[in-house]
Amino acid sequence: MTQLLPAPKTVNRQVAVPDAVPTRGSDYAGLLRRVRQAGLQDRQLRYYGWKSAIIAVAFVAGWAAFAALGDSWWTLGVAAFLAVVFAQIAFLGHDAGHRQIFRTRRANYLFGVIAGNLGIGLSIGWWTSNHNRHHAHPNTEDADPDISGILAFSGDRAANGKGLRRFIFRYQAWLFFPMLLLEGWSLHYSSVRAVLRWPIPNRRLEGALLAAHAIGYLAAVFLVLSPGKALVFIVVQQGLFGLYMGCTFAPNHKGMEVLSAGDSTDFLRRQVLTSRNVRGSWFTDAALGGLNYQIEHHLFPSMPRPSLRRAQPIVANFCAELGVPYVETSLLDSYVHALRHLDSVGRCASDSASDENRRPADLVGR
Repeated sequence: MTQLLPAPKTVNRQVAVPDAVPTRGSDYAGLLRRVRQAGLQDRQLRYYGWKSAIIAVAFVAGWAAFAALGDSWWTLGVAAFLAVVFAQIAFLGHDAGHRQIFRTRRANYLFGVIAGNLGIGLSIGWWTSNHNRHHAHPNTEDADPDISGILAFSGDRAANGKGLRRFIFRYQAWLFFPMLLLEGWSLHYSSVRAVLRWPIPNRRLEGALLAAHAIGYLAAVFLVLSPGKALVFIVVQQGLFGLYMGCTFAPNHKGMEVLSAGDSTDFLRRQVLTSRNVRGSWFTDAALGGLNYQIEHHLFPSMPRPSLRRAQPIVANFCAELGVPYVETSLLDSYVHALRHLDSVGRCASDSASDENRRPADLVGR
């Protein structure tokens, strides 16, 4: 496979470690003290209040426009709009799952189950369990569920792929964005499977709210649109929702260091070395749900979203003092880096296939 794109430009901040820096065992504690002194762990209810209100209005307005347009192909524009709104609701559910919004577990859970299960049809219980494992073991083989799916992120996994999986590994850089169109369906499937099979708390409540979402969503679509238009609407809305979510997740860890199972790297370095920040403006913050501050988010998962921007220079300077590489890049370059990594790993599947297909006679005399 030919190389896709040239190497991206990134900022890698690293300097010699000064004498005043804490010892390795207390590195994270030292950073945590600075963050707490800046008040960055305090709840931001006003922010989440107006943010939730705006998204709720957009949600209602989208469905009102859908009903007003009636049985028209113009509703596909509404489908695209609702894909964005669904993603913004997912970001709020993400924040609630990390207990960024309220002080109590119960309040965050209730917010998350309404936004996730009822609002967009994703189980907050499944997501929290799955996502917490990712945070505990980012980019770690056999431990991080985010790198154990349909794509390969290490050469060993790509080389061991068989059949269809090997084909996907080989061309995964080219298939990446098209496959993101299926991400929404994958999230819904995982949610339903978890509610049916996993011992998640409040299974009945979560199942009932998932069912309520599905019934309400399908009823609205099929009552307003003819069957053909309804199916196209669902495909477009869910496809763009998945694409948006996948494009938000892609810059965070893909192409960063992959740790072997059982790696003993300390918490601070494990989170920083496997994560990448995306530079940008307030629009980038809103579009990516604050996940462009991935390093800060992984170091302080319960930090409210609006505090991440303020934490960024504190964390960057602390990493510079320690000599820990801190990677940040533009959004475009983050995609370039991720695709180049997927392409490089995919070559291992190609090389493995070539070795297996080589005839014994080809090896005679070598």
